[in-house]
Amino acid sequence: MKSNTRRFITVVAICLGLMISLNMPCADAQSLQDLSTQWWQWVLSIPPSANPLTDTTGADCMVGQRGATWFLAGNGGGTTTRTCSIPQGTMLFFPVINFVNVNTPNVCGQDANNIPVATLRAQIAPFIDGASKLSVKVDNKEVKNLLQRVQSSVFAVALPEDNVFDAPCASLGGVPAGIYSPAVDDGFYVDLPPLPVGKHTLHFHAENTGAGFVVDVTYNLTVVPVSLQ
Repeated sequence: MKSNTRRFITVVAICLGLMISLNMPCADAQSLQDLSTQWWQWVLSIPPSANPLTDTTGADCMVGQRGATWFLAGNGGGTTTRTCSIPQGTMLFFPVINFVNVNTPNVCGQDANNIPVATLRAQIAPFIDGASKLSVKVDNKEVKNLLQRVQSSVFAVALPEDNVFDAPCASLGGVPAGIYSPAVDDGFYVDLPPLPVGKHTLHFHAENTGAGFVVDVTYNLTVVPVSLQ
């Protein structure tokens, strides 16, 4: 995670990849916008002690998951290997690299004025424009056709008292619990149909060389059979 202490801006570069048929259809733009919004609302609602972004082993990959789609997270930069189990029949949605910008008057160095949505978007677009060497693999097979750039709709985030922005903003008083808006996201995402039962090795990579930012994540993923009888 990369933070700008002058404003409440967070970069999360995520490397996650999964195995599917290369001929599977892509989700429509509106669905991806909705999912990217939900992804941020999920990850920002979880305290750092159990947050999948700060997880170094995969022990927290199930935190906050529910329904037919599960979210996966990267590590905010560096190299991480995780072990995670996923229920059979579950869609997986994840960013390879993404960036959120949140309006937070009088918090984390922002002044009392609201930042317009157009400005929020303009501040984060260059980082995603500079993304390179995007890679999504499973068992050493590249998956490219489902990788799409997504710019979210405008949304709000609910932060707990103990949240992932407290540490980056510690010198500026931290970030109190509350509802913050508007927020916008930009990034490259994958919406993956359910994987077959069994074990998979997933490797994900993204860079922004201009920002000195590299993420490399390996998931030892097990898709567990689910009985409905």
